[in-house]
Amino acid sequence: MSKKQQDRNFDGIAGKFQKNIYQTTKGRLRQAVLLRDFAECADLSAPSRILDVGAGQGQLALALAQQGHQVTLTDLSQDMLDMALEDAKERGVDTQIQCHALALQQLSEQQWPAFPVVLCHAVLEWLHEPAEAIKQLRALVQTGGLVSLMFYNKDAKRLSNIIYGNFNYVLRDLAFKKKVSLSPQNPLQPEDVYRWCKEAGFIIEGKTGVRCFHDYLRDRSEQETEFDKLLQVELQYNRQEPYASIGRYQHLLLRAV
Repeated sequence: MSKKQQDRNFDGIAGKFQKNIYQTTKGRLRQAVLLRDFAECADLSAPSRILDVGAGQGQLALALAQQGHQVTLTDLSQDMLDMALEDAKERGVDTQIQCHALALQQLSEQQWPAFPVVLCHAVLEWLHEPAEAIKQLRALVQTGGLVSLMFYNKDAKRLSNIIYGNFNYVLRDLAFKKKVSLSPQNPLQPEDVYRWCKEAGFIIEGKTGVRCFHDYLRDRSEQETEFDKLLQVELQYNRQEPYASIGRYQHLLLRAV
Protein backbone atom coordinates (compact mmCIF):
# COMPACT_ATOMS: atom_id res chain seq x y z
CA MET A 1 0.00 0.00 0.00
CA SER A 2 1.44 3.39 -0.92
CA LYS A 3 1.90 6.15 1.62
CA LYS A 4 -1.04 8.10 0.17
CA GLN A 5 -3.30 5.11 0.68
CA GLN A 6 -2.42 4.40 4.32
CA ASP A 7 -5.12 4.75 6.97
CA ARG A 8 -4.85 7.93 9.04
CA ASN A 9 -2.84 7.95 12.30
CA PHE A 10 -3.16 10.97 14.62
CA ASP A 11 0.08 10.52 16.56
CA GLY A 12 1.70 13.91 17.10
CA ILE A 13 -1.51 15.95 16.86
CA ALA A 14 -3.65 14.35 19.58
CA GLY A 15 -3.65 17.55 21.65
CA LYS A 16 -4.69 19.62 18.64
CA PHE A 17 -7.46 17.12 17.93
CA GLN A 18 -8.70 17.42 21.51
CA LYS A 19 -8.84 21.22 21.37
CA ASN A 20 -10.26 21.61 17.85
CA ILE A 21 -12.71 18.69 17.81
CA TYR A 22 -13.60 17.14 21.15
CA GLN A 23 -13.80 20.36 23.20
CA THR A 24 -15.88 22.30 20.66
CA THR A 25 -19.65 22.53 20.35
CA LYS A 26 -19.61 19.90 17.60
CA GLY A 27 -17.77 17.47 19.88
CA ARG A 28 -20.10 18.17 22.82
CA LEU A 29 -23.16 17.74 20.61
CA ARG A 30 -21.91 14.47 19.15
CA GLN A 31 -21.26 13.07 22.62
CA ALA A 32 -24.72 14.06 23.83
CA VAL A 33 -26.46 12.54 20.80
CA LEU A 34 -24.62 9.23 21.05
CA LEU A 35 -25.17 8.94 24.80
CA ARG A 36 -28.90 9.59 24.26
CA ASP A 37 -29.02 6.85 21.64
CA PHE A 38 -27.20 4.45 23.95
CA ALA A 39 -29.41 5.30 26.94
CA GLU A 40 -32.38 4.02 24.91
CA CYS A 41 -30.56 0.88 23.70
CA ALA A 42 -31.49 -2.39 25.42
CA ASP A 43 -28.06 -3.87 24.59
CA LEU A 44 -26.48 -1.38 26.99
CA SER A 45 -29.07 -1.52 29.77
CA ALA A 46 -26.80 -3.87 31.79
CA PRO A 47 -22.99 -4.03 32.04
CA SER A 48 -21.47 -5.51 28.90
CA ARG A 49 -18.17 -6.10 27.09
CA ILE A 50 -17.63 -3.34 24.54
CA LEU A 51 -15.00 -2.95 21.84
CA ASP A 52 -14.39 0.63 20.69
CA VAL A 53 -12.59 0.60 17.33
CA GLY A 54 -10.74 3.82 16.55
CA ALA A 55 -11.58 5.05 20.04
CA GLY A 56 -9.34 8.11 19.89
CA GLN A 57 -9.17 9.78 23.30
CA GLY A 58 -12.03 7.62 24.53
CA GLN A 59 -14.59 10.19 25.67
CA LEU A 60 -17.54 7.97 24.80
CA ALA A 61 -15.86 4.75 25.94
CA LEU A 62 -15.02 6.24 29.33
CA ALA A 63 -18.57 7.50 29.78
CA LEU A 64 -19.74 3.93 29.16
CA ALA A 65 -17.15 2.60 31.61
CA GLN A 66 -18.62 4.93 34.22
CA GLN A 67 -21.95 3.17 33.63
CA GLY A 68 -20.36 -0.16 34.56
CA HIS A 69 -19.28 -1.53 31.16
CA GLN A 70 -15.91 -3.15 30.45
CA VAL A 71 -14.44 -1.38 27.42
CA THR A 72 -11.55 -2.32 25.14
CA LEU A 73 -10.19 0.74 23.31
CA THR A 74 -8.20 0.34 20.10
CA ASP A 75 -6.65 3.01 17.93
CA LEU A 76 -3.72 3.46 15.57
CA SER A 77 -2.51 6.38 17.68
CA GLN A 78 -0.70 5.57 20.93
CA ASP A 79 -0.82 9.29 21.77
CA MET A 80 -4.63 9.19 21.69
CA LEU A 81 -4.76 6.08 23.87
CA ASP A 82 -2.32 7.57 26.40
CA MET A 83 -4.68 10.53 26.80
CA ALA A 84 -7.62 8.12 27.21
CA LEU A 85 -5.79 6.17 29.93
CA GLU A 86 -4.88 9.36 31.79
CA ASP A 87 -8.50 10.48 31.67
CA ALA A 88 -9.66 7.02 32.81
CA LYS A 89 -7.43 7.24 35.89
CA GLU A 90 -8.83 10.67 36.74
CA ARG A 91 -12.38 9.27 36.45
CA GLY A 92 -11.52 6.19 38.48
CA VAL A 93 -12.42 3.71 35.72
CA ASP A 94 -8.94 2.62 34.61
CA THR A 95 -9.61 -0.94 35.86
CA GLN A 96 -12.57 -1.15 33.47
CA ILE A 97 -10.67 -0.36 30.29
CA GLN A 98 -7.95 -1.91 28.18
CA CYS A 99 -6.04 0.05 25.53
CA HIS A 100 -4.36 -1.45 22.47
CA ALA A 101 -2.55 0.47 19.72
CA LEU A 102 -3.91 -1.60 16.85
CA ALA A 103 -5.47 -0.92 13.46
CA LEU A 104 -8.87 -2.40 12.69
CA GLN A 105 -7.19 -4.78 10.25
CA GLN A 106 -5.08 -6.22 13.09
CA LEU A 107 -7.93 -6.97 15.49
CA SER A 108 -8.84 -10.33 13.96
CA GLU A 109 -5.31 -11.51 14.85
CA GLN A 110 -5.88 -10.99 18.60
CA GLN A 111 -8.10 -14.05 19.05
CA TRP A 112 -10.40 -12.17 21.40
CA PRO A 113 -13.87 -13.62 22.03
CA ALA A 114 -16.47 -11.89 19.88
CA PHE A 115 -17.97 -8.84 21.57
CA PRO A 116 -21.68 -8.31 22.22
CA VAL A 117 -21.26 -4.60 21.41
CA VAL A 118 -18.79 -2.93 19.02
CA LEU A 119 -18.42 0.82 18.46
CA CYS A 120 -16.86 2.36 15.35
CA HIS A 121 -17.32 6.12 15.19
CA ALA A 122 -15.80 8.56 12.68
CA VAL A 123 -13.38 5.92 11.40
CA LEU A 124 -14.60 4.74 7.98
CA GLU A 125 -13.96 8.10 6.30
CA TRP A 126 -10.26 7.87 7.19
CA LEU A 127 -9.80 4.37 5.79
CA HIS A 128 -8.60 3.31 2.37
CA GLU A 129 -11.11 0.42 2.18
CA PRO A 130 -14.24 1.30 4.20
CA ALA A 131 -16.35 -1.52 2.76
CA GLU A 132 -13.78 -4.09 3.87
CA ALA A 133 -13.72 -2.47 7.32
CA ILE A 134 -17.44 -3.15 7.77
CA LYS A 135 -16.83 -6.83 7.02
CA GLN A 136 -14.11 -6.82 9.67
CA LEU A 137 -16.52 -5.31 12.20
CA ARG A 138 -18.93 -8.17 11.53
CA ALA A 139 -16.19 -10.65 12.42
CA LEU A 140 -15.63 -8.90 15.76
CA VAL A 141 -19.25 -8.88 16.99
CA GLN A 142 -21.33 -11.79 18.20
CA THR A 143 -24.19 -13.02 16.05
CA GLY A 144 -27.17 -11.13 17.40
CA GLY A 145 -24.85 -8.45 18.76
CA LEU A 146 -24.86 -4.73 18.11
CA VAL A 147 -22.54 -2.47 16.13
CA SER A 148 -22.76 1.28 16.60
CA LEU A 149 -21.43 2.81 13.38
CA MET A 150 -21.05 6.54 12.76
CA PHE A 151 -19.71 7.89 9.46
CA TYR A 152 -19.12 11.20 7.70
CA ASN A 153 -22.04 11.93 5.37
CA LYS A 154 -21.17 13.08 1.86
CA ASP A 155 -24.70 14.35 1.19
CA ALA A 156 -24.43 16.67 4.20
CA LYS A 157 -21.00 17.92 3.21
CA ARG A 158 -22.30 18.69 -0.28
CA LEU A 159 -25.34 20.55 1.10
CA SER A 160 -23.32 22.68 3.52
CA ASN A 161 -20.90 23.71 0.78
CA ILE A 162 -23.78 24.68 -1.52
CA ILE A 163 -25.30 26.78 1.27
CA TYR A 164 -22.00 28.59 1.78
CA GLY A 165 -21.48 29.18 -1.93
CA ASN A 166 -18.57 26.82 -2.56
CA PHE A 167 -19.96 25.88 -5.96
CA ASN A 168 -16.67 25.04 -7.68
CA TYR A 169 -15.80 22.62 -4.87
CA VAL A 170 -19.22 20.98 -5.20
CA LEU A 171 -18.91 20.74 -8.97
CA ARG A 172 -15.57 18.95 -8.47
CA ASP A 173 -17.56 16.39 -6.45
CA LEU A 174 -15.88 17.65 -3.27
CA ALA A 175 -12.42 16.81 -4.56
CA PHE A 176 -9.92 18.73 -2.44
CA LYS A 177 -6.87 20.64 -3.61
CA LYS A 178 -5.20 20.85 -0.20
CA LYS A 179 -5.65 18.45 2.69
CA VAL A 180 -6.95 19.81 6.00
CA SER A 181 -5.32 17.71 8.70
CA LEU A 182 -8.32 17.36 11.03
CA SER A 183 -11.06 17.20 8.41
CA PRO A 184 -11.98 13.86 6.81
CA GLN A 185 -11.23 13.96 3.10
CA ASN A 186 -13.33 10.92 2.10
CA PRO A 187 -16.97 11.47 3.12
CA LEU A 188 -19.13 8.47 2.36
CA GLN A 189 -22.30 8.22 0.32
CA PRO A 190 -24.96 6.84 2.71
CA GLU A 191 -26.45 4.45 0.14
CA ASP A 192 -23.02 2.87 -0.26
CA VAL A 193 -22.66 2.38 3.50
CA TYR A 194 -26.14 0.86 3.79
CA ARG A 195 -25.29 -1.59 1.00
CA TRP A 196 -21.95 -2.53 2.55
CA CYS A 197 -23.66 -3.17 5.89
CA LYS A 198 -26.23 -5.46 4.31
CA GLU A 199 -23.58 -7.34 2.35
CA ALA A 200 -21.51 -7.81 5.51
CA GLY A 201 -24.40 -9.42 7.40
CA PHE A 202 -26.10 -6.57 9.25
CA ILE A 203 -29.58 -5.16 9.39
CA ILE A 204 -30.07 -1.48 10.23
CA GLU A 205 -32.17 -1.10 13.38
CA GLY A 206 -31.77 2.63 13.90
CA LYS A 207 -30.56 5.79 12.20
CA THR A 208 -29.79 9.16 13.78
CA GLY A 209 -28.39 12.31 12.23
CA VAL A 210 -25.56 13.95 14.13
CA ARG A 211 -25.24 17.73 13.69
CA CYS A 212 -28.38 18.05 11.57
CA PHE A 213 -28.61 21.81 12.21
CA HIS A 214 -25.39 22.83 13.96
CA ASP A 215 -23.27 23.14 10.81
CA TYR A 216 -25.88 25.03 8.78
CA LEU A 217 -26.29 28.04 11.08
CA ARG A 218 -25.64 31.33 9.30
CA ASP A 219 -24.40 32.92 12.51
CA ARG A 220 -21.79 30.46 13.74
CA SER A 221 -21.63 32.23 17.13
CA GLU A 222 -25.03 30.71 17.90
CA GLN A 223 -23.39 27.29 18.05
CA GLU A 224 -21.98 28.42 21.41
CA THR A 225 -24.39 31.08 22.66
CA GLU A 226 -27.51 29.00 21.92
CA PHE A 227 -25.97 25.59 22.48
CA ASP A 228 -28.53 24.29 24.98
CA LYS A 229 -31.46 25.15 22.70
CA LEU A 230 -29.60 23.86 19.65
CA LEU A 231 -28.97 20.54 21.40
CA GLN A 232 -32.63 20.33 22.39
CA VAL A 233 -33.68 20.83 18.76
CA GLU A 234 -31.13 18.28 17.52
CA LEU A 235 -32.34 15.64 19.97
CA GLN A 236 -35.98 16.29 19.10
CA TYR A 237 -35.66 16.06 15.32
CA ASN A 238 -32.48 14.14 14.45
CA ARG A 239 -34.28 10.81 13.95
CA GLN A 240 -36.94 12.33 11.72
CA GLU A 241 -36.64 12.76 7.96
CA PRO A 242 -35.48 14.79 6.17
CA TYR A 243 -33.33 15.94 9.10
CA ALA A 244 -31.74 12.57 9.91
CA SER A 245 -30.33 12.38 6.40
CA ILE A 246 -28.68 15.81 6.44
CA GLY A 247 -26.69 15.31 9.63
CA ARG A 248 -23.00 15.88 9.06
CA TYR A 249 -22.59 12.37 10.44
CA GLN A 250 -25.01 9.45 10.45
CA HIS A 251 -25.22 7.09 13.41
CA LEU A 252 -26.44 3.59 12.56
CA LEU A 253 -27.34 0.84 15.00
CA LEU A 254 -26.60 -2.44 13.23
CA ARG A 255 -27.74 -5.91 14.28
CA ALA A 256 -25.44 -8.79 13.32
CA VAL A 257 -27.40 -11.63 11.70
